Amino acid sequence: MSTTETDSEVGEAEAARMPRRSRTSGIDRALQVLDHLQKQGRPTTAYEIARAVGAPLSTIYVIVDDLVDKEMLDRKDGGLLWLGPRLYHYGLSYARSLDLLEVAVHEMHQLAHRSGETVQICGRDGDNMVVLAMEEGSDHFQVTSRVGTRTPLNWTASGRLLVGHLSEAERLELFGRSATASPTGRAETDKELLASAAAAALEQGLSIQAGESDFSVACVAAPIRDSQGACRATVSIVVPDVKIKQKDPDLVALVKESARRIETRLGWHRPD
Repeated sequence: MSTTETDSEVGEAEAARMPRRSRTSGIDRALQVLDHLQKQGRPTTAYEIARAVGAPLSTIYVIVDDLVDKEMLDRKDGGLLWLGPRLYHYGLSYARSLDLLEVAVHEMHQLAHRSGETVQICGRDGDNMVVLAMEEGSDHFQVTSRVGTRTPLNWTASGRLLVGHLSEAERLELFGRSATASPTGRAETDKELLASAAAAALEQGLSIQAGESDFSVACVAAPIRDSQGACRATVSIVVPDVKIKQKDPDLVALVKESARRIETRLGWHRPD
C-alpha cells in the first residue's frame, strides 16, 4: 500500500470519528433571519443578515425570497428587509389572547364571589370545548371540573356559543363530524338542530343546558364576543340543576353582565 493511500485512509478514519456538523433546517434559518431583524431593530440587507447568522448568502437569498412572498418579510426601497405585515397580525392575535384570559380570569373571580357558584372560562379546541380557567364559589355544594378538561361541543352550553358565529355550512360540517352521544344520553346530536341552536344562542347572548353532559348538572353561559361578533370564549356558571331557575341571585343576569364587562375592558362592543 502506498504512502499516499495510507494517508488517505487515515484521513478518512479521522473524519469518520469526528462528530458531523448538523445541518440547519429551513425553519431554523428563517427564525435566524427574523431574530436578527428583531435584535437590530431596523431594516437591513440580505448580505448583512448572512454575515450575522453565519449562513451562505445564496441560502439567505432563498429564505428571504420565500418569506417576502409569504409576507413574513417586507422588502423596502434599496432591497432593505424588514418584518412583514403577517407577523404583525400574528402578534395582534397573540396579544389579544393574553389580554382576553387575563381580563376574563379577573372577572371570573368576581363572578364566583357574587354568585357563590363555580365559574368557568371556556374556549374552543377543534371539535371540543376546553376549560381555560375555573374558580370555585363559596356555596357548600360545588360542581367542579379540572382546567384543561375537554368536552364535545354538542354537550355543553359554552360549546354551542363558541361556534355560533360560524357560517351555517361550517356549523353543519362541524357538528356532522363531531357530535356524539353524552353519558346522560340527553345531549343533542342532530347536526341541523345543533347548527340552528348555536346561531340562536349566540344571537341571544345566552346558552343554558341542564343534564346534557352530566346528571343533575346545569350550566348558564354567555359569550365573550370580539368587535367582529365572533365568540372568542365564554364565561359560565356551573350549578346543580335545581338552581337553574333561581332569581336570588339571578344567574342569567350575573353571567351576561360579566361577559359584557369583559368585552368592555377589552374594547370590544358586541352587536345588540
